[in-house]
Amino acid sequence: MRMEAKKFGKLSKKIPSIISSVILAFYCLLKANRLRLAMKKICPLCQTPSDFFYEDTQRYYKCPKCYGIFVAEEQLPDEESEKERYELHDDDTEDAGYRKFVSPITNNIQKDFSQKEKGLDFGAGTSQIITKVLQEAGYDILSYDPYFHNYPQLLEQQYDYIASCEVIEHFYQPKKEFTLLKSMLKEGGKLYLMTDIYDEKIDFASWYYKNDPTHVFLYTKETFEYIAKEFGFSVEMIEKRLVVLRG
Repeated sequence: MRMEAKKFGKLSKKIPSIISSVILAFYCLLKANRLRLAMKKICPLCQTPSDFFYEDTQRYYKCPKCYGIFVAEEQLPDEESEKERYELHDDDTEDAGYRKFVSPITNNIQKDFSQKEKGLDFGAGTSQIITKVLQEAGYDILSYDPYFHNYPQLLEQQYDYIASCEVIEHFYQPKKEFTLLKSMLKEGGKLYLMTDIYDEKIDFASWYYKNDPTHVFLYTKETFEYIAKEFGFSVEMIEKRLVVLRG
């Protein structure tokens, strides 16, 4: 009986230190988890906490849900820097090479729609190349750009087709922008997008497309599948740099 009492006495002295060790371990685990979460960034498309992916002049995060790759919010260019970057583009609308570059969009629109139907060149830039090519062919298409053709009333209308060439990679708030694009598209209408699409075969470190500091949201095939499901589109085509979504 005395022996058991001695053992209990020794154990009772150890209990506080055991409890302290457990509490300390729990606190360290909690702190590590908070630190891990603090290192994550919220995906601007689907609002999912996302892990660090790559860093050079900017830090990139990759979303585990929509598989988009995005620049950390605190490193997004300001509006003035962004506009200055766009103004550096030397876009000659008479240049045959430039017209060929946008032809995946312009050719498909002419194949899918008639001159009677109404379109919008969303993010037309300084040149309005898509607008000009299609207007020359007799198409009814207007231009919108927040910097160079800022006519917000155009965003309150609906269109049979919307073209957006080399624009969506500049979206700071892709969820907001795709919600807007869907709202402007008539039922059964088509959204034509051109952007470089990332996949695992590409060496991100040497990928030229990420080197433009205004390319702040980069897409994978899975990202477009997520967009279609989330915003009420159907994927009609993903072919090289061209993506066609039906409303």
